[in-house]
Amino acid sequence: MITLSRGRCGLSRCITYYLVAIAVSDFLVIITTVILNRIGRIYFRNSVLSTTPGCAVSIMLGFATRDGSVWLTVAFTIDRFIAICCQSLKTRYCTEKTALLVTGLICAISCVKNAPLYFVCRPLYIVDGVPWFCDRRPTYFTMPAWKAYDWLDRILTPFFPFFFILLLNVLTVRHILAASRARKRLRGAASHGDSELANRKRSIILLFAIALSFLLLWTTHVVHFFYVRIKGKGYFNSSDFSDPQYILQETGNMLQLVSSCNNVFIYAVAQTKFREELKSVLMWPFTGCVKRQQYTL
Repeated sequence: MITLSRGRCGLSRCITYYLVAIAVSDFLVIITTVILNRIGRIYFRNSVLSTTPGCAVSIMLGFATRDGSVWLTVAFTIDRFIAICCQSLKTRYCTEKTALLVTGLICAISCVKNAPLYFVCRPLYIVDGVPWFCDRRPTYFTMPAWKAYDWLDRILTPFFPFFFILLLNVLTVRHILAASRARKRLRGAASHGDSELANRKRSIILLFAIALSFLLLWTTHVVHFFYVRIKGKGYFNSSDFSDPQYILQETGNMLQLVSSCNNVFIYAVAQTKFREELKSVLMWPFTGCVKRQQYTL
């Protein structure tokens, strides 16, 4: 986040806004889902995080930040598709104002969409009038409204995002290949060692890496969702960590969390100037100390 926000990576402000927003959303996923929901409730079992209200809030925020991370990636993919393939729309859509507006809408919709999850949770048990931990209400699996909400949640994340990411990336790659073939015909033998063609090849690899990583890291989570619906069983809470159903469920959760924090890493590290700027940021405390010592001497 610090490296991107400095604006020295050779990226336009529109791209920078999207990447910073994705990085912030990914960081919030780590805080809400990994630290508060997982680590907090496992290793600090008697804290406020383990009470039913605290647990419900952390679950709701975890899903909201997850959706925000995924859909910001979709928004950035749409922005890059328009910038590369739709030159007539580029000047109107690929702007700082649009990036800020889209980012704000996605964050707001993600919070509103996941607010009902707070009311899905019930206490696992009550001690001295204090409700502890969270369990899903049985009506979540029987009432048509909650069933529809559960299906809608999976359709919106990850089915629609993957469809958009895959479709737009395929169209973008096709456009890049067509432009590359035209450039080769124009340049002829001079196209050998063309830096522009090399950049386009790297762009193709980057786009496919995004789509494939999203698909692979969400597959286990989707498989478990269909298993729950087909078998008619609820989501699994168990103290037996060797239970196959529990392992499938938690593996899916782990991989989809990795996916939420993966795309901005792929985008950013693929940029040479970002890597150079990251090195300077990491080395800044040491170079600052050396300069101060030299100044003192």
